[in-house]
Amino acid sequence: MPTTPKAKLYYFAHKAEVEADGVKHPPVILIHGAGGTHISWPPQIRRMAEESIYAIDLPGHGKSEGNGRQSIDDYADDVIAFMKETRISAAVFVGISMGGAIALTLALKHPKQVLGVALLGTGSKLRVAPAILETAGGPASFESAVDMVNENCFSEGISPAILALSKKNMMQIRPPVFLGDFLACNEFDVTSQLENIKVPTLIVCGSQDKMTPLKYSELLQLTIPNSQLHVVENAGHMVMVEQPDATAEVLKNFIDGIPVKIKRATKKRVAPKEMPDPASAAESNPIDAP
Repeated sequence: MPTTPKAKLYYFAHKAEVEADGVKHPPVILIHGAGGTHISWPPQIRRMAEESIYAIDLPGHGKSEGNGRQSIDDYADDVIAFMKETRISAAVFVGISMGGAIALTLALKHPKQVLGVALLGTGSKLRVAPAILETAGGPASFESAVDMVNENCFSEGISPAILALSKKNMMQIRPPVFLGDFLACNEFDVTSQLENIKVPTLIVCGSQDKMTPLKYSELLQLTIPNSQLHVVENAGHMVMVEQPDATAEVLKNFIDGIPVKIKRATKKRVAPKEMPDPASAAESNPIDAP
């Protein structure tokens, strides 16, 4: 998949065809969480039927160039730069954890470019355990930090294979980038601004989320005016990994409720040909009475 020339962001794209009735669904941008990449999103979501999906690697993550950021605002600016280069004027943003924080920031700072937000495992503030901040950036302690994060991302019933694969993917992130992500999360707090979010908002939380427990999602739902909460059973923080089909169904129903009309080319109005006045015609061509 391509990389944007200026922002140097790699992205996976799944394009949907325009519907026959002239209505298409809005583009969707998937934003991964701390230490993640575009493959944090399972195929059921990355390749969602009838949707145009863009799953990005944030700077310094996955196949994207550059260094990671240490603030959510900076990551939000990267997403806006991506949109400009790919000529996406507005989109629905779907974010997990730190990605949800980025989506919230976009809704507050760039409302005209946000059609809706879906927040998975997200809170209005994302405080990080000191033990993670102390170990995430050091080469010798990095694996210990990854283990702490990874083991708290899933429910008790997670398969060892998924747990091992998640750790393997997380270990590919450079320690300074990993630390920067958690520093950004730790400083994030938009609790006092939630009432200013006017776009449709979907909140999804795994019933066994230990990283951002259900109370964080409930606060979002109580405070954001046009919002709905969906709790997914038998899932932890990485709800879309543990329950991909259920999460994809909830997301699709939400996205399909935000239609975007296609602008059709307007036909140029042609002035009608001038018709002769019947009265004038009668005067110029009189008919003799019998």
